[in-house]
Amino acid sequence: MSQAILVTGGAGFIGSNFVPYFCKKYPDYHIINLDKLTYAGNLNNLSECANMPNYTFVQGDICDETLVKNLFNQYDIRGVIHFAAESHVDNSIKNPKAFIQTNIEGTFTLLNAAFKHWMSGPNQVKAGYEKCRFHHISTDEVYGALGKEGFFSEQTPYRPNSPYSASKASSDFLVRAYFHTYGMNVTTSNCSNNYGPKQHEEKLIPHMIKLALELKPLPIYGSGQNVRDWLYVLDHCKAIDLIFHNGKAGETYNIGGHNERNNIEIVHRICAILDEKRPRADGAKYADLITFVQDRAGHDFRYAIDASKIERELGWKADETFDTGIIKTVEWYLK
Repeated sequence: MSQAILVTGGAGFIGSNFVPYFCKKYPDYHIINLDKLTYAGNLNNLSECANMPNYTFVQGDICDETLVKNLFNQYDIRGVIHFAAESHVDNSIKNPKAFIQTNIEGTFTLLNAAFKHWMSGPNQVKAGYEKCRFHHISTDEVYGALGKEGFFSEQTPYRPNSPYSASKASSDFLVRAYFHTYGMNVTTSNCSNNYGPKQHEEKLIPHMIKLALELKPLPIYGSGQNVRDWLYVLDHCKAIDLIFHNGKAGETYNIGGHNERNNIEIVHRICAILDEKRPRADGAKYADLITFVQDRAGHDFRYAIDASKIERELGWKADETFDTGIIKTVEWYLK
């Protein structure tokens, strides 16, 4: 009998890269993809799963207790991989409530359903459910911001600065509490900025590709010096797979690409690739479209991740450098 794994937010950017990879790699798993299909979810990104016998899509909200409980009962869920989240910082500044609901209340609803299905009480796992695991996907933004030096490690204190990162920090602490209070088998991963195919066009890289192709101004916050550590999405998916299967219960793993770039560098790189792959009809350069706009409120200066724990303990290593990954990404959007 196949083992049912609940994946939440599988129609989002990272989820829609993870689900086809996971379904294909583990034909013995039955993947239940629960997604609310907000603006950020796109079923077209899961077209390769449509005819897979081990894939089921359910449209619904992770905050819906009855629905979540029924899914656990109906499919006898044996694992959870929890992507579903509101994740755009600008949106969290405009409408923080949606972030509190989805990221905190939704995570609690899932944890509680898993606890009740797998355990009969604190530190009492039901017979046959010993290997069930809840893996929670989080972000490096919970750690706050770095100066020009240093890296976030799993020991870095939490200092979230936006409503988004505060809501993710809260969900991380709930997951931690279910391990320490109830003995539930949980793992958490905090990743750096993802990029790659299927990302929503509100995010920096697809946003700049789209605007450039429309010959519209390319707006960059402040002076464009804000630094992020960029992780190719499929490398992230492989890391989650490793943690879900081999990670130690109660542990957190940081996933980063060792690819620090500031925003202005990234936009110049995108423009250079587009100049080569789809030159402008007027002969001008795409970089001529770059404009600088007022910086975002509370804009963290730099994030960078020390991924040595997952590399050392689980043998993970990123396959893509930023230079190889960004070409693949631009080519995907051009198609």
